[in-house]
Amino acid sequence: MSEQRAILHVDMDAFYASVEQHDDPSLAGKPVLVGGTGGRGVVAAASYEARRFGVHSAMPMREALRRCPQASCVHPRMKRYKEVSQQVFAVFGEFTPLVQGLSLDEAFLDVTASQALFGGPEAIGHEIRRRIRERTGLAASVGVAHNKLLAKFASDMGKPDGLFVIAPDKVSAILDPLPVRRLFGIGARTAERLEAGGISTLGQLREAPEAVLFPFFGRQWRRMRERAAGMDERPVQSDVEEQQVSAEETFETDLKLHEDMQREVARLAERSCVRLRARGLVAGLVTVKIRRRDFTTYTRQHSFAPPTNDSALIRDLAQQLLAGWLEEQPRAAVRLLGVGVGHLAPATQLELFGSHQPVPSGQLDDTLDRIREKFGDKAVKRGNLV
Repeated sequence: MSEQRAILHVDMDAFYASVEQHDDPSLAGKPVLVGGTGGRGVVAAASYEARRFGVHSAMPMREALRRCPQASCVHPRMKRYKEVSQQVFAVFGEFTPLVQGLSLDEAFLDVTASQALFGGPEAIGHEIRRRIRERTGLAASVGVAHNKLLAKFASDMGKPDGLFVIAPDKVSAILDPLPVRRLFGIGARTAERLEAGGISTLGQLREAPEAVLFPFFGRQWRRMRERAAGMDERPVQSDVEEQQVSAEETFETDLKLHEDMQREVARLAERSCVRLRARGLVAGLVTVKIRRRDFTTYTRQHSFAPPTNDSALIRDLAQQLLAGWLEEQPRAAVRLLGVGVGHLAPATQLELFGSHQPVPSGQLDDTLDRIREKFGDKAVKRGNLV
């Protein structure tokens, strides 16, 4: 029998807001909102003092200030947050090389092989929290379990500033009463449908038969039932390759004309491809992200082969994906669009095309990239983006 894994999920509490409160003692103990304050400003982080008023990240700043008018608004300082993040991740590296960062303030750690040196996973979790507070002055919550899914559940249960353990023999007792909305991969609409169908808890989802679950999840029904049971075999990947290169934009005024949306998608596809080529990569998947006026967000994807970093192909595919969505929602107003490329691999453009002659579109891309590198991003653009 293989050794049971020991996985930690470490999540800094209200990270951006906590950094601001630490650096400016006058903000300590007060509601703090980090984010833009313009007409399209969105909350990037809210202190726990602000969360008591129903404020949360991704909420429009106007709504957040309506709920908590006494809050202090602070513009994000990404350079500072990255500095603190490096201190936090340095602590992780003192316990294990198996660290999978999810963001500046969140990571999975596999400490299975670290226990002989540092003690059990719970002891390691406590020591990580102590060192983080000692070096940064900030609080971290830690979840301890035998897989990533459960460790994430546990850290949520430990918030704020705590540590929670989900032991293997306690999984059902802890997960079964939780609402289905707590399971990653189940959105608000699917949760509403499940609840209307009599499935409101993870325990009910875990016990539901295929005939009940298939209409909700299709071929993924078994995977969702396993996740409701706390099953997860994903390893902690310390050197996760870049999963996606993307570009997105929130518009000051909602886009209503389809031609405006298509032009913006073309521009975002171009930006993604420029970044792709700068990294020496090709992609085999294009994703379009669309957020409506009411903040409902949609994604559409299309995979292709052979992989490429050709702007024309990726732009055309992105515009086709948007066109398909617009057929479903022709009157929708759009506040955000994004284009990402995934299934990344190192570029081997000559071998891909089976020829020693570069393709013409690739020559054009290379020329445009060199002009932008020398004279700036706005020095030249394609005619169909004007």
